[in-house]
Amino acid sequence: MKMKRNLFNAIIAIGCLMFSSCEQDLPSYLSYSYTYSGVDADGGSWKPVLISSGAEIQIDAPADVNSAAYKEEISAAKTAIKNMTDAQRQNVTYWTNNPANRWNEIALELIAKYNLIPGPNADGTYTLPNAATPEGPPAFPFAHPPYAVRALAYLSVAQFDGLIAAWHYKYLYKRTAAYKNDNEIKFAYNDNDIPAYPSDAAVIANVSKDVLSVMFPLEKTYLERRAQEHLESILLAGGNVTSDIEAGKKIGSYVATKALARASTDGMRSAQTPKPVSDSIKTKAFERFGWAWDNLEIPARPVGLTPMFGKVKLWNVPNVEATRPIPPPAIGSEELKKDIEILKDYAANVTNERRRIANYWQDGLGTYTPPGHWNRFAKEFIIQYALNPLRTVRTYAYLNMSMMDGAISCWDTKYYYHFPRPINLIPGFKTIAGTPNFPAYTSGHSVFSSSGAEILAYVFPNEATKVRDWAKEAAISRVYGGIHWTFDATVGTEQGKAVASYTLAVARNDGAK
Repeated sequence: MKMKRNLFNAIIAIGCLMFSSCEQDLPSYLSYSYTYSGVDADGGSWKPVLISSGAEIQIDAPADVNSAAYKEEISAAKTAIKNMTDAQRQNVTYWTNNPANRWNEIALELIAKYNLIPGPNADGTYTLPNAATPEGPPAFPFAHPPYAVRALAYLSVAQFDGLIAAWHYKYLYKRTAAYKNDNEIKFAYNDNDIPAYPSDAAVIANVSKDVLSVMFPLEKTYLERRAQEHLESILLAGGNVTSDIEAGKKIGSYVATKALARASTDGMRSAQTPKPVSDSIKTKAFERFGWAWDNLEIPARPVGLTPMFGKVKLWNVPNVEATRPIPPPAIGSEELKKDIEILKDYAANVTNERRRIANYWQDGLGTYTPPGHWNRFAKEFIIQYALNPLRTVRTYAYLNMSMMDGAISCWDTKYYYHFPRPINLIPGFKTIAGTPNFPAYTSGHSVFSSSGAEILAYVFPNEATKVRDWAKEAAISRVYGGIHWTFDATVGTEQGKAVASYTLAVARNDGAK
């Protein structure tokens, strides 16, 4: 793939963006149950990612709503609802009728909690987080952007496949909701005419708990408690009986096992390399191009962040070469000299607007990272456009697969070219955004943002201009912050779009209309 660098036209266009987005913080916990804009009765025939079809998971036919067994379940549900505590009522309100949004929020909170770089030991050495001893020190994981987007991808893909299976059986068996079968039961949420069996919320609860427990092993107890609260709330909300929930749990566990099997062999465990491997990657880049990035921290970290993340298994892009861009400008070239002057000018003229943009898109340590930022945007649009649970997880799945493929493509590019950052090549240069522990070209923020924006533009076409403008602002923010060259941003933006094109080709042919 060839990508052109039209530096000055692109940077002027990006630099002229003067819009602002919502203030960045962790998600709020307001209730947002709503009536769905559609039910997608054909959703069980959509093409999943990990399983062969919705029918792969065997779910027996439920008892008839006129049977003694079902009436007994209705009676038990009515008793539980009648005896609800205030805390249980709050849980019912919290989980809403589209709980994938809640589990996405929980995932973002865990990412922010674990997005803390391991510091040096007293002797200047470093100990890396280890999945085999997650308690550390340091605690596992370090939820940096590649780790974060991978966790979000496995979570949302498993949710998507699980709800395709749920929809298959919902419309095969067509068992109506509990409150439709007994007028003494009041439904806690908006009335949505979707069959109850199996419970889609129970699928989401089990699959989310299982996937996130592996991604964040120290949080297993916390996640189990949240899942149990969620499962209890499904019964108390009045839409489902126990057999609906048990069938949903079965689907969730099955799909989570599929997702985690893929994750166990996707190459992530080798992404963070020992020093000899890292040094060999650097040596090869120097032999190939005559340059190499150096870590300027004191004490310097022995290796960059995940040098082999570019070898992790892709979702939809056929191989990293398909989206690897042309080389950056040669050191000493006129093109690079012009870029040096641009960076110097930005550093000498830090306006309030440029600082605001740099800070808003920083997404650094202790935050939900750039992929989390785009998941937040997705959630806001999902609620605005009243997507049903299946459409919701489809959105998250394609968004996070695209951004994970973008991260893999970007990290391949970073360590293939090993290009120095501005701080490496401009004497006395100062940044306002720290100095990341990996090479410059291309910009991760730019790739994450443009790949994510293209997915959201597809799902929410009325928002296409807005999200693409946000992606441009995210890209230029890293230049304003002093940690990236303009070509890191402009080429990274095109790289993200190229990655997204592969995901969009899959999305357009998955059966959803």
